[in-house]
Amino acid sequence: MGSGSAANGGGGGAGAARVPMPAAKPFLETLGGNMKETFLPDDPFRVVRRERGCGRRAAAALRYVFPFMEWAPSYTLGTLKSDLIAGITIASLAIPQGISYAKLANLPPVLGLYSSFVPPLVYAMMGSSRDLAVGTVAVASLLIGSMLSEEVSAAEDPALYLHVALTATFFAGVFQALLGVLRLGFIVDFLSHATIVGFMGGAATVVCLQQLKGMFGLDHFTTATDLVSVMRSVFSQTHLWRWESVVMGCGFLFFLLITRFFSKRRTRFFWVSAAAPLASVIIGSLLVYVTHAENHGIQVIGYLKKGLNPPSATSLNFSSPYMMLALKTGIITGVIALAEGIAVGRSFAMFKNYHIDGNKEMIAFGTMNIVGSLTSCYLTTGPFSRSAVNYNAGCKTAMSNVIMSVAVMITLLFLTPLFHYTPLVVLSAIIMSAMLGLIDYPAAVHLWQVDKVDFCVCLGAYLGVVFGSVEIGLVVAVGISILRVLLFVARPRTTVLGNIPNTMIYRRMDQYTAAQRVPGVLVLRVDSPIYFTNASYLRERIARWIDDEEDQCKEKGEMQIQYVVLDMGAVGSIDTSGTSMLDELRKTLDRRGLQIVLANPGSEIMKKLDSSKVLEAIGHEWIFPTVGEAVAECDFVMHSQKPGMVMGSGASHENLV
Repeated sequence: MGSGSAANGGGGGAGAARVPMPAAKPFLETLGGNMKETFLPDDPFRVVRRERGCGRRAAAALRYVFPFMEWAPSYTLGTLKSDLIAGITIASLAIPQGISYAKLANLPPVLGLYSSFVPPLVYAMMGSSRDLAVGTVAVASLLIGSMLSEEVSAAEDPALYLHVALTATFFAGVFQALLGVLRLGFIVDFLSHATIVGFMGGAATVVCLQQLKGMFGLDHFTTATDLVSVMRSVFSQTHLWRWESVVMGCGFLFFLLITRFFSKRRTRFFWVSAAAPLASVIIGSLLVYVTHAENHGIQVIGYLKKGLNPPSATSLNFSSPYMMLALKTGIITGVIALAEGIAVGRSFAMFKNYHIDGNKEMIAFGTMNIVGSLTSCYLTTGPFSRSAVNYNAGCKTAMSNVIMSVAVMITLLFLTPLFHYTPLVVLSAIIMSAMLGLIDYPAAVHLWQVDKVDFCVCLGAYLGVVFGSVEIGLVVAVGISILRVLLFVARPRTTVLGNIPNTMIYRRMDQYTAAQRVPGVLVLRVDSPIYFTNASYLRERIARWIDDEEDQCKEKGEMQIQYVVLDMGAVGSIDTSGTSMLDELRKTLDRRGLQIVLANPGSEIMKKLDSSKVLEAIGHEWIFPTVGEAVAECDFVMHSQKPGMVMGSGASHENLV
């Protein structure tokens, strides 16, 4: 231990403020700063403010809203070549997947093609990701199908079901756009990585189970999505299984998995896996046409309407009771679509070392779903499989989405009759092969190795989806995540610090074995803000630390503690309950003959302690910028103390030397 005089210039004097009080700021200025950090942490208007002149600022604002204006002026023929290859490649994947996922949502298959035509055009103008390939996704399709089927039957009233699905898409788009405009993107962050891994894995499992209907050629199947109901439905109809469907389905599933395995082992042949779904559709359709397999139990898509997206603004249903169903479905599916799209976009942006704005992405997703709901499209986002193909194909800009959209447009105008003989079992195989890639076993193992609580969140989400429903799994996962956050806030960690010999450094004694206790001084660190949720706990926990320390001192015959030093470096903020707690703690320690000492309090802490008179009660002389200086002063006073004198909060240095 160094002497107190060396640490603080001879011990200082009573009333000398070792930690300066920050200058007072007007309330509105403080509130404005806090609001800016909450809702505008990325300062989106900075690029506009930097420009000089109204015209240049207007151009900067347009570039911010429409990111394509940044890369379009410098677009080159070489870039177009790369985007052309990527766009055609993802179109070969988007067409069969779009048809498959529309069937998964209990919607007409042509809506999957519609949803791969208009939304990508909107995203190409407003999206900030260069690699995201927009389209329908299996999880959102399953959610729409399962949630809407609870109140509306797609088989009995397909027109009403379609109208409610379009309305849910509209509400999803409005909700997504509002989150972006109001800068509330942090709400999506409550879906942690562990939650998404478990939820996506469970949803992929459920989607695969749903495809058993097509794989076995069953006409009637349960509308429930849980494992028990699906297995009961499958094995109660063993007499209706069609061996033709089983053979064809397993054959194409094996083909799709083999091509994926080959593409992963030989990355330059990525196009093999990307083209495999379309090849499966073509081969399957030819087999059915040549063998007339539709007369032998193989179900086919049938007629697909030719032409571009018809307007659907008049189809939106805002009447009771279906509006609330559409609103609930839209919000839930909108959040899931946002989480997946933003996570995928950020992943590929990290690979290419550029940044995407989460709030701008929300506005882009919201706008394309609003426009999509008015043009006969259902919910779209940025699926991982399609974006991975786009990335591997060498896309340079969002123009690849435009090229994909043009390819889908050509399909809608001229090629839809060719899908008449496409077997449904091939679509089931395409969905299953895509979903198996979403079950991320290595990520779950990694969670178990790193953080058992995160693994429990992941497992809870997975089991909730598989044995309950998609909504139950989502609620379970988010509930566990929020509970964990609340526990961190309500039960913050407090640790005892010890001195590293021959230094003024203090570290956790449970981590640094060389750290030593300071006789007569207990140093505690609080590792969180002090709020009403944890104030009572901290008071009781600090009291227990003191009791435990005194018991150890008695057992070892060492000097009893006289000072309790609180390291406030990690206490970012404090509310009135926290200031009251510190005042009560001061009074309790005063009655026990102990002095409370604060080290390294932040500016907000200082201002609130000063306003509540707690700082005055503790004494400015007992506030220090570092733990080392605080302990050095306590050591100096103890060695200067007259025999028999007891320290209390009312004592001053001048009375003790």
